[in-house]
Formats: sequence, structure tokens, C-alpha cells
Amino acid sequence: MSLDRDIALLARVPLFAELTTEQLRLLAFSAVRLELSPGQVLFREGTTAGSGYVVAFGGVEMSIGQGGKRKVVMTCEAGSLIGELALFIETKRPATATAVVSTEVLDIDRKLVTRMLNEYPHVAVRLRKTLAGRLTATIAELGKIQQTLDSIDTRAMRR
Repeated sequence: MSLDRDIALLARVPLFAELTTEQLRLLAFSAVRLELSPGQVLFREGTTAGSGYVVAFGGVEMSIGQGGKRKVVMTCEAGSLIGELALFIETKRPATATAVVSTEVLDIDRKLVTRMLNEYPHVAVRLRKTLAGRLTATIAELGKIQQTLDSIDTRAMRR
């Protein structure tokens, strides 16, 4: 892929959508391109995460557990950002990522994102707003789930 195609790919990722072309160019230029064969593991559940990945093409299955207890929780296709939280803080991988077909990803290191946030403070403000909005939405959804579970518990107790 060319640098221009990588920039266009990154611009489609919701987290990066408001970045300028110059900022996207910095990300694209500094990202490391990784080619994965079908069945190749990108990272394993529980390992320390130091970067995020954008799927350029192909597909990556996210699974939890091992062997017969392995469960696929989602499939990430072109344009997906895997490991978003690792772009901002040190964390553990919550799942194992495995290529399902020939796949190419852009590896974006946390140090690069930190450098960008330091060099472009207005980007940090925008990303904070985006992440805060998503966190608020997640909390609202969890509240709805809690209400549903509470009503199930209440009905079960009446029986």
C-alpha cells in the first residue's frame, strides 16, 4: 500500500477521523506494516499491549479461552482498530487476535500516539471528547442492562 492509501485508511477509523492530513501522514509514515498468514496469531490474550492495529485488508478473529473452550467474540475487517485502549495506556490484551485470511495490519505504537498528543494538544482535547462520549454511551448501555437484570431478579423472587 502507498502512504496515500494508508492515510485514507486511517481517516476511515472513527478515532482518527478528525485528524488533519498532516497528522494522519505522521501516523501512517510511522506505523509498521505487518503481513499475517491465515491462522497466524497477531497477539495472545493476557499479553502486555503496547500498540494498536488497524486492519488494512483481510480479517482478524478475536477469541477468548484456549483449545476446546476457545470462543470467537468478534471478527475485525478492513478499517477496524484493534487494541484502541493500548494506544493510550499500558494494558493487557483481553483476547487473542488471529488472522482468518491473508491479512495486513498497521501497527501503531503507543509512544507515537503519546508524541502526537504532546505535539498537537488540540488533538488530545478532541480525542478526549470522543472517548468521553463513548464512555458515557457505554455507561448508559450498562445501566439499561442492569435494569433488565434487576427486573429479571425481581420476577424470579416473586415466584
